[in-house]
Amino acid sequence: MPLPRRFLALLAVALLTGPVATPAQAAEPAEPAEPAGSTRSTGHDRALQERLQALVRLPDGPPGAIAVLRRGHRTEVYRAGVSEVGTDRRPQPTDHMRIASIAKAFSGAVALQLVDRTRLRLDDTIGQWLPGLPADWHPVTLRQLLNHTSGLPDFTTDPEFQALLMEDPRRHFDSRRLLDFVADEPLLFPPGSQYLYSNSDNIAVALIAEAVTGRPYEELLRRTVYRPLGLRNTSLPQGFLLPEPYLHGYDVDPPNPPEDVSTALSASGVWASGGIVSTPKDLTSFIRAYAGGRLISPPTRRQQLAWIDGASEPAGPGTNAAGLAIFRYTTRCGVVYGHTGNFPGYTQLAAATPDGKRSLTFSLTTHVNKDNKPALLAEVRSVEEDFVCALLGSR
Repeated sequence: MPLPRRFLALLAVALLTGPVATPAQAAEPAEPAEPAGSTRSTGHDRALQERLQALVRLPDGPPGAIAVLRRGHRTEVYRAGVSEVGTDRRPQPTDHMRIASIAKAFSGAVALQLVDRTRLRLDDTIGQWLPGLPADWHPVTLRQLLNHTSGLPDFTTDPEFQALLMEDPRRHFDSRRLLDFVADEPLLFPPGSQYLYSNSDNIAVALIAEAVTGRPYEELLRRTVYRPLGLRNTSLPQGFLLPEPYLHGYDVDPPNPPEDVSTALSASGVWASGGIVSTPKDLTSFIRAYAGGRLISPPTRRQQLAWIDGASEPAGPGTNAAGLAIFRYTTRCGVVYGHTGNFPGYTQLAAATPDGKRSLTFSLTTHVNKDNKPALLAEVRSVEEDFVCALLGSR
């Protein structure tokens, strides 16, 4: 398909480039108590609906948006815009979409379950399980990969990788060789000394999981995440196509009309760091279990929730802190755990209360981050916080 020139120009930063490195300091250990709030249904919230519609009406806003609030067994779906430009079809909870870096939470779920089964330890190193990777990387631990303090250079910023992607965005990469693009580079800093969001981290996590089990990462996802949680419409494809029906993702660059980039990019080039396809319905089931601690034991969860200073990419609502493949979002109304993500055409948030009983999935059909649309990102985070407040029963 012909690709918009702006899409090609931005492709170098479209794959979730991370924030500036910061010292890896522990965040405040005390968690704000989840606010008391009734889960009694108050019907569809008109103010939330209007805020979502206002996002879609912005000149550089997404053509479509869908937010799913779930409290216990009760679900509210908020939709604005359309699932495909040129139609009147509204976004649906069963529409497929690229979940971008929320895929990192899935690799965390796989790895932490292996820790629970004593197949792995959080202090196991790259050198133990992936000795073929550069010796300079060998001291990096699984824990440091999961909380982005590894210092691994990000393969998506490598000039050769970017050149190949620019040449053919639908190129099929060998997903298990993505780290080869930066294998000649030293660590960016001593492991554990700084926080720097890196797509390389979760590629290494998936490779470690494969080395430990002798099974493909895709099979581990099916066995330990999809099947136990009943995720029937979630997958990790290698190609550029999306299952029907799907939310079409767009590059929005006013005054030009939105350009459909849903199938412009091969998922093989991001794999475990951002290639999963899911639906708002499946993502709701996943985040309730994952953020609520249902997939791992209490001792492992305590280690997962050892917070340090660090934000997801793009930043989520409120103040962000990083755990092991999970983030804490402290809003004006209380705390939720989850993950965000960016992919050309898509911006995502999935979050839930620490007990997993209340959840929010929030999906936009354009790519929004601090680099390409900082003002829009600020507005998106504000709207997300309003939805979190509604979820927690406090406005």
